[in-house]
Amino acid sequence: MNGRRIRVRGQVQGVGFRPFVWQLARRMGVSGRVLNDPEGVLIFAAGADLDAFEHALGAEAPTLARVDAVESAAWDGPIEKGFEIAASEGQGAETRVTPDAATCPACLAEITDPTERRYGYAFTNCTHCGPRYTILGGLPYDRAQTTMAPFPMCDACRAEYENPADRRFHAQPVACADCGPRVWCEPAQDQPIAAAADALRAGQVVAIKGLGGFHLAVDATNAEAVDLLRVRKHRPHKPFALMGTRDMVARYCELVPGDAELLRDPAAPIVLLRGTGLPESVAPGQVQYGWMLPYTPLHHLLLQAVDRPLVMTSGNLSGEPQVIGNDEALGKLGGFADLYVMHDRDIARRLDDSVERNTPHGPMILRRARGRVPGTLPLPDGFADAPQGVAYGGQMKAAICLLKNGQALLGHHLGELDEALTWEAFQQADRDYAALFDHHPEWVACDLHPDYRASRHAAGRGLPVIEVQHHHAHLAACLGENGWALDGGKVAGIILDGLGLGPDGTVWGGEILLGDYRSYERCAHLRPAPLPGGDMAQREPWRNLLVRLDQAGLSDVADDLLKDRPATLLRQAVRAGVNAPMSSSVGRLFDAFSAGLGLVDQAQSYEGQAAMLLEALADPADTGAYSMGDDPLIVDPAPLFHQWAADMRQNVPPSVMSARFHRGIARAFALRARRLVETGQAQAVALSGGCFQNAVLLDLVIRELAGIPVLIHTKTPANDGSLALGQALIAAAHVLEAR
Repeated sequence: MNGRRIRVRGQVQGVGFRPFVWQLARRMGVSGRVLNDPEGVLIFAAGADLDAFEHALGAEAPTLARVDAVESAAWDGPIEKGFEIAASEGQGAETRVTPDAATCPACLAEITDPTERRYGYAFTNCTHCGPRYTILGGLPYDRAQTTMAPFPMCDACRAEYENPADRRFHAQPVACADCGPRVWCEPAQDQPIAAAADALRAGQVVAIKGLGGFHLAVDATNAEAVDLLRVRKHRPHKPFALMGTRDMVARYCELVPGDAELLRDPAAPIVLLRGTGLPESVAPGQVQYGWMLPYTPLHHLLLQAVDRPLVMTSGNLSGEPQVIGNDEALGKLGGFADLYVMHDRDIARRLDDSVERNTPHGPMILRRARGRVPGTLPLPDGFADAPQGVAYGGQMKAAICLLKNGQALLGHHLGELDEALTWEAFQQADRDYAALFDHHPEWVACDLHPDYRASRHAAGRGLPVIEVQHHHAHLAACLGENGWALDGGKVAGIILDGLGLGPDGTVWGGEILLGDYRSYERCAHLRPAPLPGGDMAQREPWRNLLVRLDQAGLSDVADDLLKDRPATLLRQAVRAGVNAPMSSSVGRLFDAFSAGLGLVDQAQSYEGQAAMLLEALADPADTGAYSMGDDPLIVDPAPLFHQWAADMRQNVPPSVMSARFHRGIARAFALRARRLVETGQAQAVALSGGCFQNAVLLDLVIRELAGIPVLIHTKTPANDGSLALGQALIAAAHVLEAR
């Protein structure tokens, strides 16, 4: 019988793809077999309409699958009648690992139906949902290699696991109350979920063990409980994440098209949504709340019992990673929690919740973590022969990127590497990814800054090191996730962020670069100003306001606004060049303007506070814009501050001034980037850097670039969380060119 050998590549293992193929073949009268192997899924098929069968493999694939390619060739080997799921061949680390996925509707129906045997069971899952990466110890992905290994399946679960027609066929975490993990409370309670609900309704703080770590939860409608959590966690202003059912979210938020889809995504990220009706202390000064739907059966059962939305914030000491172990939680969260909800399924690796937002231009990822990793990105055309390599990102929002076999694996958000425990987590992640994916790099890439811990780590690997300028890496990351070919031509990159070492020894952060993966040139930039006090200028926005007003010839305005600050001493230090490096950072410009409006009195209590408050304040109805000069090479904020000072004298509302500030920056940088495209020097404009987490700024820049091809981040963060991807692509381009 003539047939076909069909290869399916992508995220097709551990997602129910083989039983899907089995059911599809039976429906379409196709004979043959399907199996897993190191390259993905392999099918030997014979039948009357194999074209339709091949098409359906991609068009009807399971929810968690991602089909990158379906390749076929004639096959004249033996194909028996009927269709079977054959044993896997040559399992290894060439295959993908599926990210954790939120509870599917079928499993949710089971845990809420008293007639089902998994009614009320907190670890219900199937092939279409449940833990994957957070329980995985190694490949191949089978139960013995996961933290479910200590829980042998009962006869009923084993029957489901071995039945191709069952949605639990080869679902490695399958379990029930008779054979699987269990939940309990500390202090001990007879009914742990009911006890936790009672504690939450009483205004107490409850620590809850989730998929990637512990959360601290309180009743989000109880202002006193929210304030208590803020006091205990020493977190005065940073917005808290929220968890609620779809009905709860709809009750408190204004959902626009795209919001509901993002909330319902199997990754179950935290999604920023406009809303009202909750205590101000949930998200002080903000107009958006970070909401996520319950993504485990335990969360569903708890929300059902408490019947109100919950604050759900990371269970950790300030600056440390999220705790993942039961004993660790008891030791470290004792000063926070009144009650603990524990379970005995170990967490193999720590994963924070992903944070995303919907914009008029597509989704925006702010933190790439649980539910998104370890998903891979296909490398753009021209990189197919790139040898294996690893890139280590920057100092903040650290993440690791591996290149192997035409794919980029951008790892999970790790945090700030100046924290000792985060640094330990970084080193563990480096070992973990290498072992899990059988990765053997021939080169390493890192930031140009020699004092970053990640850069020192790269230097210690004993491999060729390729140093990459910070903003060039931002540009390349945006190009890479958009599939820009290695030889696709140069683009104009508007790169706006907090800081990055430039090759001239100054701190960059407001740049227009003309370049590609191989090289770049700096075509325009924000007029530099000192960073008075060095790192203190990042924490205290008024310092940036002082130097920008002095630079604009508005020292009298600075003296009036900052009369309670040590301005004289700071000016002396700046004149003497003491701890005052020059910087073109747009992030620090945002801080300065925010301080001018009085949004942050002294120091920021969390990174980005000043800029976030400024974004939230902007009046969408105002169409004005502050000027930033006409110099094609230098974007000068001095005119902006003069116009702002005039608005201040006229008592213009702060919301209007914020809008004009945003539009002024957007117009100034977009105009200069547009010229590079219109003169034929660039093929498109790419937007990257942490400032483009600001949806107001992103939208204004794209509007100013109307008619010009624009590349933005939708799959990876615009912030430093994607630096490693850019570094890896730049390094690979250099390695390929040197061959």
